[in-house]
Order: sequence, then C-alpha cells, then structure tokens
Amino acid sequence: MNKTSWKSQLTSSLFVLPYLILFVIFLLIPIIYGAWMSLHNWDLLNPVHEFVGLKNYAKIFDSSSYLHNLFFDGLKHTILFVVISVPLLVIVGLGLALLINALPGKIKGFFRTLYFIPYAVSVSVVAIIWLWILDTNSGLMNEYFQKLHLPAIPWLTDMPWAWISIVIATIWWTIGFNMVIFINALNDVSEELYEAGSLDGANRWQRLIYITLPSIKPTMLFVLITSTIASFNIYGQPFMMTRGGPGTSTKVLLMNIVDEAFKQRQLGNAAAMSLMMALIMIIISVVQLRVSNRKE
Repeated sequence: MNKTSWKSQLTSSLFVLPYLILFVIFLLIPIIYGAWMSLHNWDLLNPVHEFVGLKNYAKIFDSSSYLHNLFFDGLKHTILFVVISVPLLVIVGLGLALLINALPGKIKGFFRTLYFIPYAVSVSVVAIIWLWILDTNSGLMNEYFQKLHLPAIPWLTDMPWAWISIVIATIWWTIGFNMVIFINALNDVSEELYEAGSLDGANRWQRLIYITLPSIKPTMLFVLITSTIASFNIYGQPFMMTRGGPGTSTKVLLMNIVDEAFKQRQLGNAAAMSLMMALIMIIISVVQLRVSNRKE
C-alpha cells in the first residue's frame, strides 16, 4: 500500500469516525444494555437485579401472564394504525409530489415549503393544534358544525373517530417528508422517457403507470419501509390526544412499554417487550424488501 493510498483511507476514516462514535454511544450500547436488562428481574426500586434468563420473554407468550395481554393488545392497536396510516402516507405523499411538480417553477418552491413546515414541528405542538381543532366540546371543527346545524362529532372520545383523528394529525405532520423524497425522485426521471411515451401516444395516466412509477420504485420502497418503522413507533399522538382512549382502544404498544417501565417499574419486562417489538419491525421490513424484489 503506497503512502498516498494510506493517507486517503485515513482521511476517509476520520470523516466516518464522528458518526461511528455517536452510533456506538447512542444506539449500539443502549441496545446491548437493553438486551442485558431484558434477561433480569429489573425493578427500579430494588438494587438487586436477579438474572432470570429468557423468563421475561416467556411471559410475553404465556396467556396466563398480564404481560401477554399488555404486549399483544398494544401490538394489535399499533398494527391497526400502521395498516391505516402507511398506505395514506405513501399515496398522499406521492400525490402531493406529482401536483407540486406540475406547478410553474415560480410557485413550486412556495408550496413545497408550505407542506414541509409541519414536519419541523414537535409532536407536542402537533397534538396541541389538533386538540384545539378536534376537541369534542370546544374544538374548532365542532364549532363550525354547530353553526351549520350539524351534530358534533366525538373526535377524540369515541371510535372510530379517535383513530381517524390520530391518523389525520399524523398525515398532516409527517407527509411533507415523504413529499420531498418523492419530488427528488421525480426530478431524476429522464425527460426522454416522457417524450418517447408521448410520441407513442401515451396519455398522462399511462405515462404515470408505465414510466413514472417504475422509475421511482426504489424510492417508493424506501418511503414504504421508513413510514412503516415510523408508524410502529407511534407514541406522542395517542398519548397526548386521546390518552389511549376511549378505554384502551388507542393505547399502542409503546405506551404499554412506557407504563411497564415507569409505572410498574419493571424495566426487565419493558426491555423484553421493546426488543420483541424491534424484532417484529425488522421482520416486516425484510418481508417488504423480499416481496418487492420478487415482484421486480
């Protein structure tokens, strides 16, 4: 290895080093420590943490254990949210990207910024905004309904309105990110393909189906996977908007994990539930990749 090559590799390594350090400190070490905690009976108020092996994981699959219901009820509500929200996040994001890409260049940047702004807002602010809009008794939406002599809708206190409210707030908050990703992908599609399609007599719909969508398929897969992971990690919206209600209808898995860790003080159980949730997310992501590659 010559001196120039050695210096080049050292320079490249130094650029990667800050990310690697942060990755180890804030991701790798917490994961390893969480896995270690999951193998113990880890009570926050007890300085002695008994090693129990896989017992905490076994309790998740033991139907007689309260941890079983806590995990699978939360997982059911989380999957319901994922099934409802992810297709909308992908389709609406792509639709907005197509609409903005069709606008004149002078106003394209304005609308792109306008739709992206909510993504820069914290989840607590998002929840407060939508609580103000959708509150059953004094919300802006029901005030308008009252002026139109229409019945008030229990947006946050009844089903299925509670889930509809959470999904609407989530789409409004996060759709800007997917939109920007799709816009960048659309800008990379060759104009020559559209010109060839037009010469062959293809209309706009046919160009979308046979040129645009196949060209941005890798981006669509990326948005699908990232949206699925983000939706699995939902916590702030139901916690602040519905408190998991009505009853426990919108109490997602992360809310149950937090309750187990800090209300019941059982960090070992909570760590086991967290790692099981992470495993499920990995399996779903791998399946999405495999299905996409098989179709291709």
